[in-house]
Amino acid sequence: MSAKLIKSSSLTYMHRGGPPGEAGVARAVSTDVSATMGAGVAHFDACSISWTVLYDEVIYVIDGVFRLVTNEGVLEGEAGDIIWVPEGTELKYEGDQARIFYAVYPGNWKEIHGLA
Repeated sequence: MSAKLIKSSSLTYMHRGGPPGEAGVARAVSTDVSATMGAGVAHFDACSISWTVLYDEVIYVIDGVFRLVTNEGVLEGEAGDIIWVPEGTELKYEGDQARIFYAVYPGNWKEIHGLA
């Protein structure tokens, strides 16, 4: 596999939350590109999405205000901030006109957990 340019115009956002509000996730690096990691972009606005992460995740806030609500409290990031999320964390993804970039490891977590 060689380096690859992924144009933002090629990304397809999947609806992940709302109403109320709106959330969408576009996977840019999937198992057809990398066997070891995944990455993409997402947006969250006036919604709350509950999830327990099945992977390690790094989130970079592009713009807006992004909130990660955990049992330990709320992590609120703005443009340029980075949030680390370890596997097994119970959380809610929230935001106000937030756009994020995320990277996950392992990238094939769906297959590992029988969700593919």
